[in-house]
Amino acid sequence: MAVQISPSILSADFARLAEAAAAVPNADWLHVDVMDNHFVPNLTLGLPVVESLLKATSTPLDCHLMIEDPDRWAPAYAEAGAGSVTIHAEAAKAAVRTLRQIRGAGARAGLALNPATPVEPYEDLLGEVDMLLLMTVDPGFGGQKFLDLVLPKIRRARELIGRHGGQVWLQVDGGIAVGTIERCAEAGADVFVAGNAVYGTDDPAGAVDALRALAGG
Repeated sequence: MAVQISPSILSADFARLAEAAAAVPNADWLHVDVMDNHFVPNLTLGLPVVESLLKATSTPLDCHLMIEDPDRWAPAYAEAGAGSVTIHAEAAKAAVRTLRQIRGAGARAGLALNPATPVEPYEDLLGEVDMLLLMTVDPGFGGQKFLDLVLPKIRRARELIGRHGGQVWLQVDGGIAVGTIERCAEAGADVFVAGNAVYGTDDPAGAVDALRALAGG
């Protein structure tokens, strides 16, 4: 498994997003948290900001839609040029159709599960996704403490992915930092979203390198 680091611009200065993107040239992705103040209790940014950010960076965007009605909105992010678009299983009403639309528009399709959502019911959807995102905090705010209770679920997800050929990336998001990334990697994660652990430092690029090394990359 190739380790990938996806710094979350949720922890960056929203007035200087282009500079935030430029500060991590060694990142594999830029993680963009789209929140609507309905599915989660926060409001962040949407498609117009994503479209602007796409013009300002060559790093592919990893768009994580924490929104109601992702079936309606997700394909537009892929059509705009996002490299990956992830929808929440808890919010999607037509997940298979939407995942296929994301792929059809040229992006990688991701499915996200909240900490309390079991992974086993979604095993049959693994053939429809390029990435499975396991939230390691309850979504909605940056800077939360990592939930150790998700570690067994990461292991189970890795086993399920292996059973289906092992082509699906396994991403973790929430509280990923120097003290937690190794445990996630050992459990089977290979794509790591880090917000404060990158943008809360004086050297974001150095933080990316340090996290990658800890994860075994």
